[in-house]
Amino acid sequence: MKEPLTALPDGLVQKLRKETFVLLSTVDQDSGGPANNAISWVYAVDPATIRFAVDARSRINGNLDGNPHCSVTFFADGTVYTAYGKARRVAEALENVPFRLACYDIAIESVRDTMFYGSRITTEPEYEKKYDKRAADKLDRQVYDAMRNLQ
Repeated sequence: MKEPLTALPDGLVQKLRKETFVLLSTVDQDSGGPANNAISWVYAVDPATIRFAVDARSRINGNLDGNPHCSVTFFADGTVYTAYGKARRVAEALENVPFRLACYDIAIESVRDTMFYGSRITTEPEYEKKYDKRAADKLDRQVYDAMRNLQ
C-alpha cells in the first residue's frame, strides 16, 4: 500500500473543483456505526480543504454535530481516493440559494489510494438528474458560486 498523502495533489484539487460524484462517510449519530451518502456539491477550496453542501434537514448534519470525523471517497485517474479529516460547519445556510443548505469544510488529515491491489477503474460512475435540466443547472451554479464565495 502506498503511503498516505497529507493534502490533495493538484490534479485531485482540479477534479474536485468540478461537479463530482463522491461518497461522504460519517459516524451515525444514533448507532455509532458508519453512515454513507452520495453527494455532488463538493468543492476543493485548496489542497488541504474540501467543502461540501447538504440539505440542512439531512441526517449528515446531526452526524457531524456528534462526531466531526468523516471521509470523502471519489474516483479519479483510474483509481479510488479517500480523503480523511474532520468537518466543521462554515455556514448554516448558503446565500443566494433557494433552499437551506448547510456548508462544511473538511480539514484533510490524509489522502489514500483505496483501490484494491492490481486493479484499475475503467469507467467512473455517471449519473443524471431526474428533474428539469435547466432548473438543475441553475441550482448547481447557485450552490457552487455560494460555496466558492464563502470566506
